Amino acid sequence: MKILAINPGSTSTKISVYEDLTEIFTKTLRHETEVISQYHTIYSQFDFRKKIILETLKEENISICDIECCVGRGGVIKPVPGGVIRVNDHLIEDLKVVGIMGEHASNLGGVLAHEIASETKFPQNCFIVDPVVVDELEPLARYSGHPAIERMSIFHALNQKAVAHSHARKVHKKYEELNLIVIHLGGGVTVGAHKKGRVVDVNNGLNGDGPFSPERSGSLPMFQFASLCFSEKYDFNTIKKMITGNGGLVAYLGSNNGIEIEKMIANGDKKAEEVYNAMCYQIAKEIGAMAAVLDGNVDYILITGGLAYSNIIVKYISDKVRFIAPIEIYPGENEMQALAEGAYYALNGEYSINEYIR
Repeated sequence: MKILAINPGSTSTKISVYEDLTEIFTKTLRHETEVISQYHTIYSQFDFRKKIILETLKEENISICDIECCVGRGGVIKPVPGGVIRVNDHLIEDLKVVGIMGEHASNLGGVLAHEIASETKFPQNCFIVDPVVVDELEPLARYSGHPAIERMSIFHALNQKAVAHSHARKVHKKYEELNLIVIHLGGGVTVGAHKKGRVVDVNNGLNGDGPFSPERSGSLPMFQFASLCFSEKYDFNTIKKMITGNGGLVAYLGSNNGIEIEKMIANGDKKAEEVYNAMCYQIAKEIGAMAAVLDGNVDYILITGGLAYSNIIVKYISDKVRFIAPIEIYPGENEMQALAEGAYYALNGEYSINEYIR
């Protein structure tokens, strides 16, 4: 079974073709900023991106007729339970209309997959897998502290769920039999409490919740932040970038690159070392909070994401939390593999296929 996986980013489109679970090829198709800026909405980039995908498949001698399944990165649709979701008309509509919860490049994943699947012999085999808006929070986890604001579930669901499933297979268990704490360490950091197959609590790593990260501020002291907002020194867009994009390591050290910062530390930069340790300290503290969510009944702690390649980060966090449960490291994001695996296991009956309902 040949599976085409599509993962659109802001200035790139990554595509992979798998035969069952074996990768045939993966390519990142870069898009010049000048080209992308000509399009006023994400959806208006559709024809441009589709054309490049089809050209690349042709260059790789992959015929559309040979594709049996298309799977796209899920966009910011309405909150859904985790799993594999069949792309239907309702889902396409919610992805097209600037995204029901906002506009994001990943919204194009499901639309592109649907359009390309319609040209194959298996148009019904079109899915998205674990979009960032997977919401399995328990009722108590939704309380923020004020009724005007409800906690939302936005996190690295695709990679967290894929790593959790992979680890369950490794230890000869079902995901639904384990209690896990999964930490995604990337440009944003999310820490999820996986209770018997459901992410019952997780920090919203996109919009200012939890530990600070390479480019996000995480939770900030609210009174001081409110004072900052009303100081007339910053406009709304600047404040948004302060939370996501220009926060965290970027704000403190001028870089979101872990390799670069670790070179600074190796060269004796004590400030860089302290900031790096502070980020790890906050991540460890969040892991402790999720252990409490699981009543201390944690089978494994799984650390994943690009920064999981860092020995400094992994050692600091592990030294703080190893008393909670055994720790396993799964470095990298592996999003293309996660998409392909989701589709493969769904079509083979191991995962259920969910229908998107408004």
